[in-house]
This record gives sequence, structure tokens and C-alpha cells, in this order.
Amino acid sequence: MRRCTQREPVFRHSAQPSISAGGSRNATSPRWVQAAATPAVYESVAILGEMHVHPPNRYLLRAKDLIDARYREPLDVAALAQAAHLSPAHFSREFRRAFGETPHQYLLTRRLERASALLRTTDRTISDICFTVGLRSVGSFTTSFRRSFGSSPAAYRASFPPAYTHARVPTCVLQAYARPRGSSFREDSPEPAG
Repeated sequence: MRRCTQREPVFRHSAQPSISAGGSRNATSPRWVQAAATPAVYESVAILGEMHVHPPNRYLLRAKDLIDARYREPLDVAALAQAAHLSPAHFSREFRRAFGETPHQYLLTRRLERASALLRTTDRTISDICFTVGLRSVGSFTTSFRRSFGSSPAAYRASFPPAYTHARVPTCVLQAYARPRGSSFREDSPEPAG
């Protein structure tokens, strides 16, 4: 990554304190820290000394990505806060401020979304789906599912066609049948002799 110097335009006037977004004078943080929310500044102010400058939400996005990728695992606020490099209390406050829901609510939403997809597309039992998505209690799963989707998991499944009607067709077969008749890309024509 590139180092920034005092000669660059971003730093030319940054040594003086400036007025922060809240309207009060903040003498402890230079202007480049206060203006760091814009992507252009982040591209030009990549490293100051050895300290990396990141948008405030980047750490939170790291934890959100962890939830999205590992929702099946038992994740708690302490593990998510560690991924975000924040204290658990500060992480919970910042996550709620940035995304509008607590980390636990977001994790539960991801699990219930995945459970609804499994209910629509598989014949697995409700308890198996509950444990597959990382929940530990079928009763709590049913209550949370009803609160989010307006019906029990069994009623939700019954409102969709049975899973056996969703036959898995290989992509190559789908592409072959979806290809227009006149467009074969010379794959189906016999090779010229000679």
C-alpha cells in the first residue's frame, strides 16, 4: 500500500483542527480523520505511518460477513466483537446503530431465512432443519419462525409445492435446452473433413 506524505493535497491543511460533523470544535482529531468517511479520502489516505485507516463500518462488516458465512455455528456477541476488534458492549451498540438491529437479531434472521429456503426446497424434517441452521430448540425455532413469517414451519412448507417437484437438473443440460435453435456456437455441427 502507498504511504501518504505531507505534500499530498489531502494533508496540506490537515494539521489544523476543524469543526466536526456535529458542529463542535474537536481539537484532538485532525481533519483527515473527520473527513475519512468519504471513499476518495480513504483511497488516498491508505496508511499513515503504520496505522491503517479504515471506514468505521468496515469492522462491523467483517462481523456481519462472519454471521453470513457461519450462521450454523454457535456465534455469540463476544466472538463477533472479536472479529470486529471491538469490545462486546461497544460492538453491540455500533452494530445496532449501523444496521438497525442487534447482532443476535441479525443472526436469527439469517438462520430463519435459510430455514425457510430449506422448508421450501427439501423434504427434511422440521427438527433436522432447525438443528442444521444452528438453532438448538425446536420450540424456540417454531415460535421465532411464526413471529417472522406469520405461520408455523409446517404450514409454511404446506403452502409451497412438494420438494420432489424441484428436480435438480444439471446446469449443462439447462443451458443446452435454453440455447436458441439457430445458435449452436458450432458445437453441434459436424467437423469438416480434411
